[in-house]
Amino acid sequence: MSVFPPVPADGRWHYRRSLASRVTLLTTIAVGVTVAFVAAGAYLTVRMQMQTTLDDSLVERAATASLDLCQNDLHIPDEYLGAADVWVACLQGGVGVATSVDNSSPISLLGSPEAAVVAGERQQSLRTVVSKGGDTHWRVIALRRDGGQTMILAQSLESQQNVLNRLGIVMFLFGLAGVIAAGMAGWAVARNGLRPVRRLTSSVEEIARTEDLRPLPIEGDDEIARLATAFNQMLAALAASRDRQRQLVADAGHELRTPLTSLRTNLDLLGQADRGGVDLPPEARAELLDDVAAQIEEMTTLIGDLMELARDEPLTHVVEPVDLPELVDRAVARVRRRAPAVTFDVAVDPWFVVGESSGLERAVTNLLDNAAKWSPAGGTVRVRLEDGVLTVDDEGTGISEEDLPHVFDRFYRSQESRSMPGSGLGLSIVRQVAERHSGTARAGSSPAGGARLTLWLPGSHAPVPDWTPAP
Repeated sequence: MSVFPPVPADGRWHYRRSLASRVTLLTTIAVGVTVAFVAAGAYLTVRMQMQTTLDDSLVERAATASLDLCQNDLHIPDEYLGAADVWVACLQGGVGVATSVDNSSPISLLGSPEAAVVAGERQQSLRTVVSKGGDTHWRVIALRRDGGQTMILAQSLESQQNVLNRLGIVMFLFGLAGVIAAGMAGWAVARNGLRPVRRLTSSVEEIARTEDLRPLPIEGDDEIARLATAFNQMLAALAASRDRQRQLVADAGHELRTPLTSLRTNLDLLGQADRGGVDLPPEARAELLDDVAAQIEEMTTLIGDLMELARDEPLTHVVEPVDLPELVDRAVARVRRRAPAVTFDVAVDPWFVVGESSGLERAVTNLLDNAAKWSPAGGTVRVRLEDGVLTVDDEGTGISEEDLPHVFDRFYRSQESRSMPGSGLGLSIVRQVAERHSGTARAGSSPAGGARLTLWLPGSHAPVPDWTPAP
């Protein structure tokens, strides 16, 4: 037996991660995405809050700043600015003063929004601008005051950006630590959670290696326990199938032993007579030859029955529409030749089924043979086919209550039938054929006092139009 996995149909090997690694990877990705969204949300929230706070501060300072700043004094005390990186300008009609703590005047920050406020077209403008060098971002507000003056404040965003950068680094480090912790937790959960699966896998591999079909131990009532229960049901079915197979082989050997022994005895007698030069009477020789022929016929029937019972393949290309009344007529004609002392009363209605013609004819023939075997000389076998139910009544001794549940079992023979020809496989073939065609077979008592055997097959009163077998 090869220990290598089978090669895929396309000839290429496909790597597939283990379930534990996939659980760990999915857990890590899920936590990583969650942490990323939370971090981005927190970062944007802090940034918006800081921006809003700064804007409110600029608006308040621009609205409350003393108009003395609009004089020609270029020096502005620090308490009026509120920050070391604030630039102030006070304009009226396009003329005014501008100053900052370091006495610089970044007039280049001003643009058309501020000009519109100075010209009286707008009441206020608030925007972010970038210095000419591109290294500093400013938040600029232009507010028109009563009296026509326009107060302009510009504050550098460098300190705010530094805070946001530090916040981003801290959140990244904490998020990375959270992802690593989530990966470790996912690995631990997957390893511990899949431990019952590994135990179940080891048990199944042990069963495959030793063919020991004892049930697996079941712990708890979760999905793993349900899987173990399903495995136990499968093991029970396999054990029952193996027992049936062993019983079939044992019973077949037992049934074959008797005709083989008798056949060997008769052939030895014929051989000894020929070798010893003994002339057997013609009647004795004919009797021995008839006995040999009967035993060969019995063995042929038994082997055919065994082959029929061993067939478990689904119906394929041999499936076809079957005219059941015509099939019953053929079977009755065959059994009449074998049992000329029995009368057959036949009445059939049209019924068409889709199935295996040879198997159905064998099942019907077995029912008729069984009825003819148990009917006394001069008795009548009543055969009826109505709505797909084939009923066969005989005038024999009937079936006892203790034998009734076992008449369709393989090799089962009642006490009365052990002295009669047969192998006990005929009715079991009837049940198997019925089950293969989604039908049923039952046994009971007939009104005449004998046995009643019924075979129901699904079908219709009219032929199946344009029927073609499934590919």
